[in-house]
Amino acid sequence: MQHSDADIAIRATEVASTVIRSAFGAPVTRFAKDGDDFATQADMAAEQAILEVLAEARPGDRFVAEESGTTGTGTGERTWFVDPLCGTRNFAVGTTFVAVNVALRVADTVRAAAVADPFTREVFWTDGHRAYRRHDELDEQLRPQADSRLVDVDLDHEFPWSTPASLFDAPGFAGSFHPRVLSTALALVWVAAGRRAAYVTGGDLRDSVHFTSAIAVCRAAGCVVTGLAGQPLHTAPHGLIAAADAGTHAQLVAAVAGLH
Repeated sequence: MQHSDADIAIRATEVASTVIRSAFGAPVTRFAKDGDDFATQADMAAEQAILEVLAEARPGDRFVAEESGTTGTGTGERTWFVDPLCGTRNFAVGTTFVAVNVALRVADTVRAAAVADPFTREVFWTDGHRAYRRHDELDEQLRPQADSRLVDVDLDHEFPWSTPASLFDAPGFAGSFHPRVLSTALALVWVAAGRRAAYVTGGDLRDSVHFTSAIAVCRAAGCVVTGLAGQPLHTAPHGLIAAADAGTHAQLVAAVAGLH
């Protein structure tokens, strides 16, 4: 049976989710990375499980994974981006706000992506055209909405004009939104699913294993996704605003503009 790229992305995230659930609550081994960053044995095992699924299904492709870097024999335009455990710090302290991210980019276009929540057993996925939430083997189309007025602000990525905290006092933000900070991928796909009104962060997010999957899901769901100034994503000034609708997006672009 021939499986689509979206099927493979979903399968890879589900296999990794099983690994993560089995390791949750057990003693954590930390492997130091740059600065105070670290991986755990669950990151490593989940990544290996994903790469095994991808290599078996698409042996001629290239793979870029958070822990093991670039592997595979592929020299063409097909590249898989793998973030095996988004929210490692949460996992390490026994918090379940984590995700698994797998995306396929062909040339400059993400053709398939999946973001799995191991503990709710949801998978948010796209075939590059539409976006869905899968639970108990059933798919429902994602429909963004801004009614909650909840906005996740990722403070780990530098804003280009001023300190991130000043956004909270910016005209058009204070009094309108309730900032929340969650795992990168969960925060973004929750915008696509109507659980958040928007997501805001700074930083250059090109080729990011942390963002590629969830951005693809947001776009396929019909979210408004741009850089911080409302410009095309991955152009200066770098950053990200992903909003459920055009009105919310415009309000946030104006709020961020007040920072400089």
